[in-house]
Amino acid sequence: MDRRTVLEATLLGTALAAASPAAAQTVTHSRGRPLHATAKDGTRLFVQDWGSGRPVLFLSAWTFDATVWGSYIVALDAKGYRCIAPDRRGHGRSGMPATGYDLDTLTDDVASVIEQRDLRDVILVAYSMGSIEAVNYLARFGSDRIAKLVLVAPTTPFLVRTEDNPDAIPKAAIDADNEAIARDFPKWIAANEPPFFMHDTPEITRAWIREMILSVPLPVALACRKTTAFADLRAAAGGFDLPTLIVQGDKDASAPLALTGTKTAKLIKGSKLTIYEGAPHALTLTHSERLLSDMLAFMES
Repeated sequence: MDRRTVLEATLLGTALAAASPAAAQTVTHSRGRPLHATAKDGTRLFVQDWGSGRPVLFLSAWTFDATVWGSYIVALDAKGYRCIAPDRRGHGRSGMPATGYDLDTLTDDVASVIEQRDLRDVILVAYSMGSIEAVNYLARFGSDRIAKLVLVAPTTPFLVRTEDNPDAIPKAAIDADNEAIARDFPKWIAANEPPFFMHDTPEITRAWIREMILSVPLPVALACRKTTAFADLRAAAGGFDLPTLIVQGDKDASAPLALTGTKTAKLIKGSKLTIYEGAPHALTLTHSERLLSDMLAFMES
């Protein structure tokens, strides 16, 4: 199948999806793999699935879709890996139901992708919000299908201040932030953008991410943000023993290192924490070459 035929098939899949969900389920990737997985509630989850070999499953950040993994997919495909990257429900080209943004349903969606593609010996790579889905998956479904775990700028294990989590974020501060998002999402993005990137991050990259974030409907963005903020994965993170690489920047303003990566590394047995000096939360974009190199070294060890 040549490139034009693949493009036409992709466009045909889009048209079929709009005209008939049942018909769209028959559309396949050029390798014969379906373009979608089906969640337990029938939601169609768009899945990029490239290459062959050992599977690497990518889970994305809050309000990000799988296109952010493009350069990683190209590089790992060239190294002989199969790369699978779903769009979270309500994001990208996946279905947009009114419900299902709680942690267990989102985790069930990950399980649906893994099981329907019969993925085994998986290297699970989870960025930011994706970390709560990855850790919850391992707690609920076990590690039979997962061989290694990479957490990038994780939001685990628990962000909210409680009596037994005294150095975390006060609930009132989280609620106030969500109220600011609800009032004026673009204004909130503009206010929080500077520490998210490096000072020399190109404007075209910033614009791409702004557009991606704003493409997620506000009710979906808020529901996912609340799920991330209030997910307590402390017991889950301490409940499995899996080779794990945790990578985080010490200038992460979105998920401060001391609250997230450092605590998560102490909970996951045998995990390794690699700290990038000066790196922000968007290190998948700002430090992509170093991150890819570190991931490959870990994957191939």
